[in-house]
Amino acid sequence: MPKRYWGIILSYVLIAQLSAIVGVKFLYETTGLDKYHAVAIWSVISFAITTLITLLCLRPDMKEASMRSDKASAGKTALWAIAGVFLALFSQAIAAYIESLFGIKSASENTMSLMEIARRAPIFILIPVIFAPILEEIIFRKIVFGSIYKRTNFLIAVVISALVFGLFHFDITHLFVYFAMGVVFAFLYVKTNRIITPIIAHMAMNLLVVLTQFNLTEEKIRQLQEQMQTIFTGGFM
Repeated sequence: MPKRYWGIILSYVLIAQLSAIVGVKFLYETTGLDKYHAVAIWSVISFAITTLITLLCLRPDMKEASMRSDKASAGKTALWAIAGVFLALFSQAIAAYIESLFGIKSASENTMSLMEIARRAPIFILIPVIFAPILEEIIFRKIVFGSIYKRTNFLIAVVISALVFGLFHFDITHLFVYFAMGVVFAFLYVKTNRIITPIIAHMAMNLLVVLTQFNLTEEKIRQLQEQMQTIFTGGFM
């Protein structure tokens, strides 16, 4: 794995993830911001910096990708990105249904807490809709999946990368849901040979989730999720 990839991973862990331990406390204690705005503002700053570092590190990859002849056309990329949103939602619904068989509630506490921050400080929406999809697809698909895929095969690469992707969301209860989405995004990457494809699909899916949940109560969200599971899984019963 190139050193620049390790630099991207290190930046993601230290700046986008761990820096909040110090940064949020600093903003909260020195600026008079409430805890929600402190978290939101620091998250946007840290994720923006990490995204900039990541894109700078990937300049050699961007030049190489521009000369590849096996990548999908812009039209096919757009179609697969759109299809990817539905594939991701479908896989998410199936995974949630399987989890429900084991008594796991469909509502994710991790998602609920993030949406609560977004409601109190709307600038936080930039994280799930813009910065997180870019960083997560570059790290978990291009770097982790891509590096393993070159040395093994799709099955091994997708299992490991999707598992790591799920673990990094710090929501073990719904690990299978994140794993399923990781599989879909890896498929999109391989199908088009363009990392922008899963990035767009990831962005669109997260935007749909944000728009759906932003003004809904927790109970309404649970009801909607149950209805979606019924729609997607009804054909298998």
